[in-house]
Amino acid sequence: MGILENKFVLITGTAGGLGRIAALTFAREGAKVVGSDINVEANNETVELVRSAGGEMTGIAPIDLTDHEQVKKLVEEAAHAYGGLDVVYNNAAIQKFGPMPDFSIEDWRRTIAGELDIPFFVSKYAWPHLVERGGGVILNVASISGIIAGDVPPMVGHAAAKGGVIAMTRQLALEGARHGIRAVAISPGPFLTPASDRDLGDNQEARDAVTKKTLLKRFGKPEELVELAAFLASDRAAYITGVNYAVDGGATAW
Repeated sequence: MGILENKFVLITGTAGGLGRIAALTFAREGAKVVGSDINVEANNETVELVRSAGGEMTGIAPIDLTDHEQVKKLVEEAAHAYGGLDVVYNNAAIQKFGPMPDFSIEDWRRTIAGELDIPFFVSKYAWPHLVERGGGVILNVASISGIIAGDVPPMVGHAAAKGGVIAMTRQLALEGARHGIRAVAISPGPFLTPASDRDLGDNQEARDAVTKKTLLKRFGKPEELVELAAFLASDRAAYITGVNYAVDGGATAW
């Protein structure tokens, strides 16, 4: 029996990368997963991968998570899919990078909407469903950029938004405790996903600049983050709330 047996889980951003691995991992641990993304084809591929592995997953796409009305509809459909919600895994994000003072107002607003609005909207609309189930878990993917500054790439908007996610998580934990809702943030350091691999390309200098701050001198693997998320979503982590876990190869240690 898996550690998430019969948990109903909503995961955002399941078309690939960390979200796809999360869907596979949570389903492997017995969760019934609802996954959403803007990318219909890739999200459907994730659903098929989960089902082929013997798991249960429903896909809802396309969803623009920066539109709160679409998020409200998503959460209602997700709760209806299996009869409730126990866990919300706020994985999806949209961000832009750039230095001050060249970071445009448009990129700033896009990043705040894509990294701070999304987990707020999903958590807001999921909240009553978690209360109805007698409690649950909200997992927010933040970033070590919400803890420390970073040179590569320049990230003023990303840092501000992810710092907000960490702070919001603490507040959700405080307000949720009386309802049996736990809230936990996970802050990845540099992870190599299909998107980051594509963006870095053959630029070894950029790759080295990203990983040199880690103690382990490498990128993380998606599984190394998602296994922690699965544990935190489970009843084995019932005494853990209001905290932020850095999964960063030691980048924030020095």
